[in-house]
Amino acid sequence: MITAAIILLVVLALMGAPLFAIILGAAALGFYTLEIELAVLHIDIYQLSNSVVLMALPLFTFAGFLLSESKTADRMLRLSQAAFGWMPGGMAFVALIACAFFTALTGGSGVTIVALGALLLPALVKGNYPEKFSLGLVTSSGSLGLLLVPSVPLLIYGIIAQQMSQQLDMPTVEIVDLYLAGLLPALLMIVLLYGYCVWATRGTDVPRQAFDFRELVDALWQARWELPLPLVVLGGIFSGFLVISEAAAVTALYVLVAEVFLYREISLRKLPTIMRDSMIMVGGILLILAVAQAFSDYLVYAGVPEELFALIQTHVESKITFLILLNILLLLLGALLDIFAALVIMVPLILPVALRYGIDPVHLGIIFVANMQIGYITPPVGMNLFIASYRFKKKVTELFAATIPFMLILIIALLMITYVPQLSLWLVR
Repeated sequence: MITAAIILLVVLALMGAPLFAIILGAAALGFYTLEIELAVLHIDIYQLSNSVVLMALPLFTFAGFLLSESKTADRMLRLSQAAFGWMPGGMAFVALIACAFFTALTGGSGVTIVALGALLLPALVKGNYPEKFSLGLVTSSGSLGLLLVPSVPLLIYGIIAQQMSQQLDMPTVEIVDLYLAGLLPALLMIVLLYGYCVWATRGTDVPRQAFDFRELVDALWQARWELPLPLVVLGGIFSGFLVISEAAAVTALYVLVAEVFLYREISLRKLPTIMRDSMIMVGGILLILAVAQAFSDYLVYAGVPEELFALIQTHVESKITFLILLNILLLLLGALLDIFAALVIMVPLILPVALRYGIDPVHLGIIFVANMQIGYITPPVGMNLFIASYRFKKKVTELFAATIPFMLILIIALLMITYVPQLSLWLVR
């Protein structure tokens, strides 16, 4: 009967059954084989509601939806052009900066391509950048801000790690530490990509935008209500004045007032629709996180992490070798799974093993998200490829070919992030 149930779960997964149902079914089957009362599932799922950090998820998501529905993208692009258009490869740098900050603010990689793509691609092509290069740059830059505050993937990793901290007898992973740890790796990616952009267009007659102080002042004034937002979030969190949930509440309220009452770009009539759409997304994430708690508890009860560590240790003694295999695994998963699904499924399995190899859980979180970021532009499930294909009316294969050089640069950055832990941990420690 157990074998038949396992086969049924696999068949349902292949047929496209909801992820939460498959994870919950696997957890229930696992507890049944261990002869543990299935009532423990309800307890595990309810434990998620005890997480104070969890309140930040719907608030940050709501703020991101509000920003994506307003003209924030236009203001970010104008400000970036005014500030950095004079640099060598200035328009490419503008694309990197605008995409990174817009993704950080909205929390959505695909949203960045939809909102900024229509502005950036014509501007790049008009500036004599090759079309293939421009397509690759915009598509690859869409996920640059996933390591920046208030990154939802890092938040979810932190929630899962906190749920497992008591089971694994490890210090609690603080969300603030994860956000601090993501700053230098994100900056490294932007710098390496910019360096490649300058090198790749070295023989192209790319005009620079002359620096105009008046234009910069006008752009700053136009974005005057949104510019303080990163300072509010970063300053509040990193100073310790606000905890994550409080910073999320302040962010949501600030964005609501700015976009609805100050800019007046979102009507009160449209607000309920934005609330509903954002909470539908949050509801799906919460449901998956809740059943993931039950599944991770089953893994601990069954001793799976210990057995997995023993199995790996018989073949892999070196921490460096383990990290190489981990990157290969995560890159493959990033190409096959959505980032949230990959986090929920793999963190409970990988985190206990990584701890045995002496890998800091904060550093591991940065490695996870950096790998998943590359997965956004990797077939067959690379979401940014499909969104860019729809947005720019190009074939997915054409977009993948255009993103390959940028993907290789991101992999170089990933290797540096993986094997130089100080990049992630210096600000934290």
